[in-house]
Amino acid sequence: MMLKEIIEGLFIGFSTTAGLISTYQTLVSCGGLFRKKEAVTNEPTKTFAVLVAAHNESAVIAPLIENLKKLDYPREMYDIFVICDNCTDNTAEIVREHGAYACERFDSSKRGKGFGIEWMLENLWGMPKQYDAIVMFDADNLVEKNFLRVMNDRLCKGARVIQGYLDSKNPFDSWITLSYAITYWFTNRMWQLARHNLGLPNTLGGTGLCIDSALLKEMGWGATSLTEDLEFATRCIARGIYPTWAHDTKVYDEKPIDLKASMRQRLRWMQGHYDVAGRYIGTVLKNGFKSMRLGMLDAAFYLFQPMYVLIVTFMSILFATRFFDVGFMPAAHFLPSWLVYSTTAVFYLLPVLALYLEKVPLKAYFGLLLLPIFFLTWLPIFFYAFFTKNNQEWSHTAHTRSIRLEEMQ
Repeated sequence: MMLKEIIEGLFIGFSTTAGLISTYQTLVSCGGLFRKKEAVTNEPTKTFAVLVAAHNESAVIAPLIENLKKLDYPREMYDIFVICDNCTDNTAEIVREHGAYACERFDSSKRGKGFGIEWMLENLWGMPKQYDAIVMFDADNLVEKNFLRVMNDRLCKGARVIQGYLDSKNPFDSWITLSYAITYWFTNRMWQLARHNLGLPNTLGGTGLCIDSALLKEMGWGATSLTEDLEFATRCIARGIYPTWAHDTKVYDEKPIDLKASMRQRLRWMQGHYDVAGRYIGTVLKNGFKSMRLGMLDAAFYLFQPMYVLIVTFMSILFATRFFDVGFMPAAHFLPSWLVYSTTAVFYLLPVLALYLEKVPLKAYFGLLLLPIFFLTWLPIFFYAFFTKNNQEWSHTAHTRSIRLEEMQ
């Protein structure tokens, strides 16, 4: 009897916590239902160093450089530097042929994007020409032509760390790429834009971001984990500097086509997430409570729950135990019925609304039917990543989708 009561008590605590977290995230997501157009009102005044992280990217680097050279921004006000990081192919040759700076780095002891960026920034600070801001892309990206215009405007208005809209270059290549795309479309609208509208800090996505150079020199890059974007964003938030969101300019990247490559990429993300959460969540929570800033507590919430799919799983369990009246799980009855039902309804409606509001192609909606399967593939990743979070070996995702922005449009 005692054991049964202990199990029921633990489940009550677990499900109640899950329900409250789910309710909080659902309410915050509703902030993405509206969008205020942010007009670009400032003429180009900022100079940019555009950094492109590349490791054996000869198949995709040329279209990106051509794309970057045609941005709607004075060409003399930005330079393109490609970090050819431990490349064994002809990436550097292609970069030079297309008129960008090929910065070759060979260091087998410090492998990974974070180390490459740190090395590049150290070299950049020592150059005669200095830049107002640093922009970062991955080699497989394509960029909307207004990108630097938008970043210049945000910097002029006081932003110091800005994340652009992340979209998919190949959403309909497979059910995996479509699942990725739907996840990104939803996240862009109901996580990123929602938090931007509510004055909460945004997360960084590893590419399509802009950082004020003075801030980088002040605090250093210092982000060499498997998720360097999350690490740098968390360090900024802990200092009270909130990354912000630019919904009006897009960066497209290539998503893995097959499940094996996808799981390998997501495993790296989760190992990095657990690592960063373990090292920074205490500081963020402490600073948040000390300064009574909701933004810091919200960032800690993101570090605490590794991915949105966990909330989906929790909500599904709560709803199922209530709807099917599972007697051996009394925790489902601990929360009021109206809260479970209403939150669940809104929770599952939001992805559909996100696709509608983002005006995605009609055929993308069919991906919602496959999304639960994609969510299930996250579960073994969560568990395996937790027990291997100390593994910081970088795994490269191969890119082959060599298309141009004009073809996509």
